[in-house]
Amino acid sequence: MDRIDAMRAFVTVVTEGSFTRAAERLNMSPQLVSKYVSRLEDHLGARLLNRTTRKIHLTEAGSRYAQRAQLVLDDIDDMDSQLTDLQQNAQGLLRISAPVSFATLHLAPLLCRFQRAHPAVSIDLQLNDRKVDIVEEGFDIALRIGHLKSSSMIAKLIAPVRLIMCAAPDYLEKHGTPSSPDELKNHRYLRYSYMEDNTGFSINEWLQPAGYQQTGDMLSNNGEILVSAAIEGAGIIIQPSFICGPAIAAGKLKVVLPQHEPEPMGLYAVYAHRKLLASKVRCFIDFMEGYFSNPPYWDNFD
Repeated sequence: MDRIDAMRAFVTVVTEGSFTRAAERLNMSPQLVSKYVSRLEDHLGARLLNRTTRKIHLTEAGSRYAQRAQLVLDDIDDMDSQLTDLQQNAQGLLRISAPVSFATLHLAPLLCRFQRAHPAVSIDLQLNDRKVDIVEEGFDIALRIGHLKSSSMIAKLIAPVRLIMCAAPDYLEKHGTPSSPDELKNHRYLRYSYMEDNTGFSINEWLQPAGYQQTGDMLSNNGEILVSAAIEGAGIIIQPSFICGPAIAAGKLKVVLPQHEPEPMGLYAVYAHRKLLASKVRCFIDFMEGYFSNPPYWDNFD
């Protein structure tokens, strides 16, 4: 027996005053309504209704049970209504994980415009360049940059991300501008800690491998620091255009070996489930799609 259905049948009989009217309201047969009530009485071990051919009468147990059952059903209906609102109307807390540099440089305007469009959504933005566990750490969405590997997560491409090799004009004037990948071995390399090994650069074999650090090289887990160091003449960097693009446009950095630029990586919105997606998540993903355009505005430096 479905106790909720039986409880609802019993309460409807009480409020309507008859099995026939209750059946009409519940869109089922009077026999099924009677069956639900009888099974509920059997389950409780108490008579709830005294039935005559013309009327029904609540017993003392039935009167008490009807009052409490109505409260329970009201709570269930209210809970269902709230969940329906969450699914159909963007509201509630949206927890987002995003890469540090991308978020600090480009995410604030998007978030503000999204909240203006969906004022019932609150945002908790956590910045981290490591790969967070969306489910374990309680995030609704993680923004990730890279070449996404196969996963049980759902990923939506938001924008392409170019990787650019560049250095300060003063550095290149002092140490020479590489004309081929083979010449990179003679240069200082400012390495990003989280750089993927499969970036698609044909020059990877000429760069120092991860874990190797030549005297005078620099290693950091923050791309903005490396860009600033490159501007100061510390060496050659490989960084996303959304970080180094402004410095290239301003002439503070110069592109090196542009003919060896790889296929772009991607900025992805990653989330756990496609089915029964909460409206706040669906609306945010829809809002991001096309927001940065293709090519994105940060690539306007060529």
